[in-house]
Amino acid sequence: MAILKFRVYLEEDDSVYRDIVINHKQSFADLHFAILKAYEFDSKHQATFFRSNDNWLQGREISFEKYDKKYVAEPLIMAETLIGSEIRDTNQRFIYLYDFQKSWTFLIELINVSKEENPKITYPAVSRSEGIGPQQYGTKSLLGDKFAEIEEKYDIKEATEGFSEEGDSDDTETEENFEEENGTEEEF
Repeated sequence: MAILKFRVYLEEDDSVYRDIVINHKQSFADLHFAILKAYEFDSKHQATFFRSNDNWLQGREISFEKYDKKYVAEPLIMAETLIGSEIRDTNQRFIYLYDFQKSWTFLIELINVSKEENPKITYPAVSRSEGIGPQQYGTKSLLGDKFAEIEEKYDIKEATEGFSEEGDSDDTETEENFEEENGTEEEF
């Protein structure tokens, strides 16, 4: 049995990637869900793969389902299409589009083929994860969900132009306020 290792990275940033190992007899639906899990995306949106060449041109479409759009040729269906059946060469590439509204585009390259299946691994699996992936809805900070807790705990408020109001008053006002509250030097 062949185990295929694919490198899956965002079209905009090839320094953020996930390596996914998958059995050649598994379907594109299995790869689809593995990519979503690897990047911590939900599975609520439309998705499709395209077989590609070395220049990243879109070839035959392998869609999650047949969508209400015009197709050049009838798409293959992910759940019915085995990954091994679409491998044409040792450097096979695919383009994966997820959420047609946001247009998440992932480039997928076959980087290794192994004949040995690891009995300790449930395929598909992520074998390597590099970089902080994008957050599907909004921005992701290094602190992640912890930032909201820190913000609430310390009551962090937005400062205007990077400065607080403290220290903005005129020195003469401060002296006058001091004298009113504590008396003048002459009264001592």
